[in-house]
Amino acid sequence: MKFNRLVAITVFCLASFSAVWASPSNSILLWPEGAPGAVGSTDLDKPLIDVYVPAKFSGSAVLVIPGGSYMHLALDHEGAQIAQWLNDRGVAAFVLHYRLAPRYHYPAPIQDGERAMRYIRAHAAEYGIKPDHIGIWGFSAGGHLASSVVTHFDQGQPDAKDPIERESDKPDFAVLAYGVLSMEADVAHPLSRLNLLGPNPDPVLVEQFTNAKQVTRDTPPCFIFHTGNDPVVPVMNSVNFYLALQRLGVPAEIHIFEQGKHGVGLAQDNPQLKRWPDLLEGWLRLHGWM
Repeated sequence: MKFNRLVAITVFCLASFSAVWASPSNSILLWPEGAPGAVGSTDLDKPLIDVYVPAKFSGSAVLVIPGGSYMHLALDHEGAQIAQWLNDRGVAAFVLHYRLAPRYHYPAPIQDGERAMRYIRAHAAEYGIKPDHIGIWGFSAGGHLASSVVTHFDQGQPDAKDPIERESDKPDFAVLAYGVLSMEADVAHPLSRLNLLGPNPDPVLVEQFTNAKQVTRDTPPCFIFHTGNDPVVPVMNSVNFYLALQRLGVPAEIHIFEQGKHGVGLAQDNPQLKRWPDLLEGWLRLHGWM
């Protein structure tokens, strides 16, 4: 009986420690004075980032963007778990809480992603981050947001009153996991398209945010993961994006597994898919970002 109680107490303590360890050190509002286009002043109107700083720091950082069809956020397996995986490897993580439908549509979520990248770069020295080692990692609809930042970046506004807006929002590298990378009706995830662009989207916006069509030679290197039989987001989202990168000579690596459900995160319960984070780690180390 005493042994069983001791085991129970030990398990409880380990679980509690793990939960504390996986919690962010703090959360930061991206616009303390109010986000552009905010329709209210509730938490739903205040995009923020959760900050996870590793005990042993390599100098790299990643903006993590959970998915959720642009209507909710998968903050555990596509947020906190990703931050913990990065921290274990010496990389700082910033998990983005962006604005969502039905309260918000384009351009609010894209603005939040761009602002988060600028914030990290503007505060790189405070965190000990190398300003050319800042990446972005998005899942599903978060992959669309990430790929939008990757293909629509700018160098900032040098004369802006807000010092954060003076910074570039260009990621130095990107990880796109089963991403919604197209807004074209025959390829896009319908719900993500609806929540971002509305029921009758402007064809100009559809073209602009079918991000394979926005790839240039200046697009940063990308690592892409998908499953061939993804029942939610067609694999052609990733294939088309990779082919666009290849055509223009942008460094890229893609891994398409034959089978696997959508939304697997790090996929540690799947004997086949659980290898994909190891492949990602190898790619990050190859380029010196980990």
